[in-house]
Amino acid sequence: MCRPSLAKDFSHHKYPDDPITKIKGASLPRFDGGLFKAPGGRSEWGIIYNDSMRSKGRINYTLAHEFGHYLLHRLDYPNGIECGEQDMVRWDSAYGRIEHEANVFAANLLMPLDDYRQQIDPKAIIDLDMIGHCADRYEVSLVAAILRWIEYTERRAVLVVSRDGFILWARSSKAAFRSGIYFKTSNRPPIPIPQGALASGLITPENQRQGIKLPPNVWFEESCDEMVVFSEFYDFTISVLQLENGTAAYLNRN
Repeated sequence: MCRPSLAKDFSHHKYPDDPITKIKGASLPRFDGGLFKAPGGRSEWGIIYNDSMRSKGRINYTLAHEFGHYLLHRLDYPNGIECGEQDMVRWDSAYGRIEHEANVFAANLLMPLDDYRQQIDPKAIIDLDMIGHCADRYEVSLVAAILRWIEYTERRAVLVVSRDGFILWARSSKAAFRSGIYFKTSNRPPIPIPQGALASGLITPENQRQGIKLPPNVWFEESCDEMVVFSEFYDFTISVLQLENGTAAYLNRN
């Protein structure tokens, strides 16, 4: 967990002339959090998070993300940095260099890779209970836990985040990307969720967490397993797609 005392104590020890002196919640209607310079020309910093966020994991990750900004970017952004929802959940360097770097820092701080590998083997086929265990263990949001798994899994897997029937962004594992399994979402027209996918609304209490096997030509030209969870905290749909390993495949990309 990224406790406020960690950021404060480390900054006072490492940068006593430019420390973090305040970490608190406040009304930030358009942002999840921010790193702010103290007023009046003081050489101090504050980390502020949106106190309307109900997820403790989301708050914890926001604090770690802003701490990353403090360590990595404060000299380049002397007036501070404000971060929205997408900044916290997109780990794509093409989305924004500094946000990507802050997310990598937060993931390394909160979810040490060697420990995570002990929770879920790189070769394992996952379910949402396994990912939920890791989210609870590291006190992060479910989407952050999935992204960390996507980073190291040896299986072909894709995380798809959607809203209102369209893909917002997606992240493929290395094995999936190498076999042509990915979505290009940056600077492109929105990609609709395919008919027949669970994310299109075909959810029942029975298939939501365990998921189902979908036939070819729904998400891809080959079959895949899809698990879905609707995030009340982020107001989007999270799909985890898993494919058999060792088969070249191509997306039905529009």
